[in-house]
Amino acid sequence: MFKRPFFPQSGIEETLARIQNHKGVLGTVIVSNSGTTLRSTLDDLLTEQYSKLLPSLAELARNLVRDLDPQNDLDFLRIRSFKHEIMVAAREDFVLIVIQDPTAASS
Repeated sequence: MFKRPFFPQSGIEETLARIQNHKGVLGTVIVSNSGTTLRSTLDDLLTEQYSKLLPSLAELARNLVRDLDPQNDLDFLRIRSFKHEIMVAAREDFVLIVIQDPTAASS
């Protein structure tokens, strides 16, 4: 079981609920830059997998964007596979990961 540290409540719960209620959304994960899972609607195994892999992928993508244009930065990363669409919003203090079923979202 993940120990989830305190995370400020000001509007976060409402925002996560709004995201979670979108058609096709399977789960959301918020990970701190230190790698700590702050919030998740997924089970522990999936949370651990997404928390370990996607922040480092977002950092690689951010470095690529900066290498191409040092005055630019990564804002959003979208990965689509046959089963899932993974959206990653990389911010200074955290990474927001949203997993959805692309077939449900497009119907």
